Amino acid sequence: MNPKRKQRLLIVLFIVVGVGVAVGLTLFALNQNINLFYSPSQIAEGEAPQGTRIRAGGMVVDGSVQRSTESLAVSFDITDYDKVVRVEYTGILPDLFREGQGIVAQGELDSRGVLQAVEVLAKHDENYMPPEVAEALEKAGKMPKPAGQEFNK
Repeated sequence: MNPKRKQRLLIVLFIVVGVGVAVGLTLFALNQNINLFYSPSQIAEGEAPQGTRIRAGGMVVDGSVQRSTESLAVSFDITDYDKVVRVEYTGILPDLFREGQGIVAQGELDSRGVLQAVEVLAKHDENYMPPEVAEALEKAGKMPKPAGQEFNK
């Protein structure tokens, strides 16, 4: 093989290896940033992975909110009216967070099956529900009626 062909072959191989490394790093970075949504039923049944960032949504169970008197730690249960999952969060909760309302929490499941949340999002008005939460509640057949429509015929 003459030196000119050898040089071209090395350049082509270098480009192919470089593109391969770039694609591999891109896929790795994208995989680390994917936040899949799981309902409380899916989490309770073991479908959600531990140690991976996920999003979980549901309705905050009435009477389940426990706030620490010494820190910003709070724990509460969320449900899709089929299963219940415990969520622990340290930080300031959204102003619209309250019992009986739909929320989405982002975090990781620990070995106890408790979601260690790093972010909690609450709905912005009385009729809005995050699409993932609404879909999970519809699948469970437990979708609550919108406010103000209880007496409409």
